Amino acid sequence: MIESKNPYTGETLEKFKELTKPQIEEALEKADSRFKKWRKTSFKERADLMMKAAEELKKNKEEYGRDISLEMGKPIKQAIAEVEKCAWVCEYYAENSEKHLSSKTIKTDASESYVSYEPIGVVLAVMPWNYPFWQVFRFAAPALMAGNIGILKHASNVMRSANNIQKVFERAGFPAACFQNLVLSSSKIEDIIKDPRVKAATLTGSKPAGAAVASAASSEIKKSVLELGGSNALVVFKDANIAESVSTCVQARFQNTGQSCIAGKRLLLHKSIAEEFLEEFVRQTRELKSGDPLDEDTFIGTLAREDLAKDLEKQVKDSVKAGAKIILGGKRDKAYMEPTVLTGVTPEMSMFKEETFGPAIGVTQFKDEKEAVELVNMSDFGLGVSIFTEDMDFAKKLVPEFEDGAVFVNELVKSDPRLPFGGTKISGYGRELSEDGIKEFVNKKTVYFK
Repeated sequence: MIESKNPYTGETLEKFKELTKPQIEEALEKADSRFKKWRKTSFKERADLMMKAAEELKKNKEEYGRDISLEMGKPIKQAIAEVEKCAWVCEYYAENSEKHLSSKTIKTDASESYVSYEPIGVVLAVMPWNYPFWQVFRFAAPALMAGNIGILKHASNVMRSANNIQKVFERAGFPAACFQNLVLSSSKIEDIIKDPRVKAATLTGSKPAGAAVASAASSEIKKSVLELGGSNALVVFKDANIAESVSTCVQARFQNTGQSCIAGKRLLLHKSIAEEFLEEFVRQTRELKSGDPLDEDTFIGTLAREDLAKDLEKQVKDSVKAGAKIILGGKRDKAYMEPTVLTGVTPEMSMFKEETFGPAIGVTQFKDEKEAVELVNMSDFGLGVSIFTEDMDFAKKLVPEFEDGAVFVNELVKSDPRLPFGGTKISGYGRELSEDGIKEFVNKKTVYFK
């Protein structure tokens, strides 16, 4: 049995029976069979259904948002906003997929030559708990619009949300088996990836999980896309607008209780403005309301599991032992961790070199732009970086210096259906969203007529 527990109360919400081997076989056969028909549907047919999925998400966002909050502790307003964002990605691909996947004519010595973009089949998505709806929909919307079939292995602690996602597509009228949630433990993933009916895999999660999925896929010469962890830097230069930068940095670090791959996790401040910035940063952080995730005023909920809070607490304590200083927070109560700020953090400390998945941030000062760039690129991760400055020419000059997959100026790093999303180094490979994302799982077929 797989259990879904409320991290705020500790109560068991629901138990789910893991699929048996015959049931897995049946699910894969249904998916493969459906693909043979689904691939022949028109973009208009798919778009009409995807728009209905968007309508279903908006219609029942409170229902779905409540289950997100109950299962992983996300504050209810943020959970409902997550569901609304899923409706946006459905609408985006309903409106743009045909254009994104239209054949591309290329002039050669042929009488006609072009590249067509065709679906490849059943794609497995292995997804995490921190954004239990968004992570799935940003895969599912483009995959289904491209003519592929989706099967989902979700994190065990958000299985109710996983079933709800399948329910969205069913309520929208998608044909049976276009999208299926498989109630499975992680031990079953490798066999499913290696099944010949599964053509590719995508994973959002940790480096070990990504390595396991990539290894299994590559052993069968199958495509994979990995969106892994991040340790994004928030870099505040001396000419930044302090008031606006502080508000953005607080949001970047503490939304979703800090449980986001693209959260700002390393705060890098120019020495000349560090004291002023930190004073206001701590003041605003103090004002964030902690409490019951179902309370509409709550901004900081619990972490999704108590062991995650313990891991974060250890990173804080290890950094303090190495010389960092806690200026706010630092205490843990079961799965709850106080919003925590540490100063004097150096590159060899846990709070700098490791991914911190929760409401804690380390502060490091720098003397000039060269040192700032070096500190950003010193990380093994490469998901994104935010820089804060009033000089746009200066910002544009710096952009090529960063090794990350995204650079945001005067804004937190965020995913947007219109823009490609993904990282470098151990933050993964491949891209989700936009035209780039929908083309990850298609056959880019060269066609030549003479």
